[in-house]
Formats: sequence, structure tokens, C-alpha cells
Amino acid sequence: MTVMHDSSAQRPADASVAWDAAREGAGLYRMVAELYPICRSITGNGVRESLRLLQQHVPLSLHEVPSGTKVFDWVVPKEWNIREAYIKNSRGEKVVDFRKSNLHVVNYSIPVRQKVALSELRTHLFTLPDAPDWIPYRTSYYKETWGFCLSQRQVENLAEAEYEVCIDSTLEPGHLTYGEYRIQGATDAEVLISSHCCHPSLCNDNLSGMAVAARLAQRLAGRSLRYSYRFLWIPGTIGSITWLALNEAHLPKIKNGLVLSCVGDPGGFTYKRSRRGNAEIDRVVEHVLQHSGREFQVLDFTPHGYDERQYCSPGIDLPVGCFMRTRNGGYPQYHTSADDLSLVKPTSLAESLQQLLQVVSALEENVRYLNLNPKCEPQLGRRGLYHHVGGTKNASVEEAMLWVLNFSDGGHSLLDIATRSGLPFAALSVAADQLEKAGLLAKADKARP
Repeated sequence: MTVMHDSSAQRPADASVAWDAAREGAGLYRMVAELYPICRSITGNGVRESLRLLQQHVPLSLHEVPSGTKVFDWVVPKEWNIREAYIKNSRGEKVVDFRKSNLHVVNYSIPVRQKVALSELRTHLFTLPDAPDWIPYRTSYYKETWGFCLSQRQVENLAEAEYEVCIDSTLEPGHLTYGEYRIQGATDAEVLISSHCCHPSLCNDNLSGMAVAARLAQRLAGRSLRYSYRFLWIPGTIGSITWLALNEAHLPKIKNGLVLSCVGDPGGFTYKRSRRGNAEIDRVVEHVLQHSGREFQVLDFTPHGYDERQYCSPGIDLPVGCFMRTRNGGYPQYHTSADDLSLVKPTSLAESLQQLLQVVSALEENVRYLNLNPKCEPQLGRRGLYHHVGGTKNASVEEAMLWVLNFSDGGHSLLDIATRSGLPFAALSVAADQLEKAGLLAKADKARP
């Protein structure tokens, strides 16, 4: 779905003017909590149910790609759905019950209903001995097998006996489902925001990314935008591969992009650069984090992680980075039942959204200017742009104006000036706006992006 922008609406920078962190965090947390019980996978009704829930917040479109569709070197797999699963002991008691945790079943397990000895059953069980109370998350998308995930303590309590195992699932031709929402800006050049929607009851990875992406889309809709914004909620790996294969002709329009994941935990921020390493999105995110007042780290691109691997593959090479708090695999609860509603925090979700809004503002306002009075400094005082009493310490606004005037030669963007000056991008943007209104600057790149 594409939504047209309203040129009379607020600028994206205005999105944080009425910022209410408590309200934003509570709303994001509620969205995560609503999605949490659903069993998702790379295909199936759990993905559809989750995307329809997100439609209550953003008018995204659902796309269905048939099983068997060739997508580059891959093929869209059969669709998997599950109704119930359990392990019963000899007394008919359920010692493992899918209804208590959808992590109990190896995702994409084929249907099975049989009685097995404990020795055979053990070959289909997965645990975390170093975290004996947690259930691991395991998948088998491309090899047909079955299995259960248990806590180590559950396994230790299994007696030598015969057990009834049941996985009431289907694996048959169907569809891969993804969600898409596009906001039309003043130009067709796009910013891509992507989050994977295939994990079952795991909150930080990646219900946090799904929810923050939805709220970001809400806050941008109806605002005056230079770029167009395309939001994708896709199954990990096969979803991005499928979207790229079906939209290859469209890819030159994508000028910047972010993969959102693990944005709800209380850790510091992490940004993983695009394959290009110095793309505009890389420089913008790094600058925003440098001035965020929060702990952060910046990582170079590596060909493992989330869907940035596909967007940055050599034959695609889009400028897409990955925005996280604690990086994937960097917190003990990762891919376990402990990635639950207690791990994600409303304050962390709100902070992540706020930083992303700052990133959008910088992208939107990162233009090049021409100084219309380039021979020596213009007299700012008579234009009401300078303190009339010299020697004051509060000269940050004037400093920003002087930097903007000096480097507005048509070749330096506001981001270039921010990087060189060490001043916050927002301060330079305000200064440029005031100078333009005073007739001292003009945009040098109206045709951009």
C-alpha cells in the first residue's frame, strides 16, 4: 500500500516536538505483548495473524508468494502450520505442551504421532545445559525432520519409559506471506525499513523491531517528506531474498535503508554499517548516536546477521545497515524462552524509536546549500541573527551559522559540516533554516535525492 504525502503537513523533525516517551513506550510494549503469544515461522498462518494485527496500527498490504516460486538461487518453501504438539508419559500426562510455549517444537517440524522409547526420543530433543531453566529456539526449515525443545531440567526429569509424541502440523504447498507499506514523498527515491517477522514468541528478536517499524511508519505518515519510505515485515532470509527477486527493477530507487532488530532490550545501541561502509545512512546513524547521550558501538559490515546480508549481497549492494540495541547473539536470552516480555522495556523501545526519528530527520534535511554572500562573513547582527553583546559564552547558535555559511559552497552537505564541526546535525539544520529565511542561503541540490 502506498500513501501520498501532504506537503502542508509537519516536517519529520517535528515528530519529536510533542515527544512523550512514557506514552510511546507503553504503546510499543502493548504491541509487543499482543504479538507475543502467536507462533510464527517463515510461512503460515502465524505470520498472517501477526501482520493483520499490525494492520490495526498501519495500513500495510499482505503479499502472498506461492510455494515453488524461484527466487534467485532459492525456492519459496512449502507452507508450515501447526495446531498442537505434546509429549505424554506412560500415565497420559503431558510433560511437554506446545500450548504452554510455542518454542517447545522445532519450527517447521513435520507431523508425527507415535510412541517411542526415551533413548530414541532423546535424539529429537534440544536443550541448553548451561541455562537449565530456559527453552531453546530451534528450526529446521530446509530439512524435513521433527523435534522438541525443552529445558534441561525437564529432560533430567524424564524417566526411562515409553512416550507418546504428537506434532499436529502440516507442510504442504501454500504461500510465503510478507507485509509492505509505502509512504510517497516528494520524490520517488526511497528509504527502506525492514524487519523480520518469522520468529515465534521471542520479544526482542524480533517483535521489538516489528513494533518499532510500525510506529515509525505511523509517525511519518501524513508528514511532509523528501524521500519516500518503504516498510517491509518479512520472514528472515527467504523473505528478503523473495522481495529482492520480485522487485529487482525497483532497487535503484533505494538510496538508504535500515534493518531493525533487537531494539527493545536495555543495552546500549549498536549499528552495523552497510557493505559500502561510508554510505549516507552509515554516516547519519553514526552521527545521531554520537550525539544521543547513550552508549553505542558501530560495527563494520560482516556477511552474517540479519537481512542486511541479502540487501548488501554483491549483486544487490544496497546502502542498508542494521540498527539494534544489544547485537544479535550478544545477550544471554537470545533465541531462548527468556527473550520474553520481561526482557524488553518500554523505555528502551521508546528510545529506539526516538533515535530512528532523528535518523529520518537527518536524512530528510541533509541537503547542500550555496552561500549567497560568500565574500567574507555577512553581517548577522543587522538581520537579527547574532547577539548584540559580544563576548557571551552562549554562542552555539552563532557558531552553527558560521560553520554553515563557511561550508555552504554547493559541495558540502549539512552532514559533511556536522562531521567536520562536531556540532549536532539538528543545530546546523536550524541554523541553515534561519539563514535561508534571511536570504543568505539557497539550496544547491533541489533535484536531490
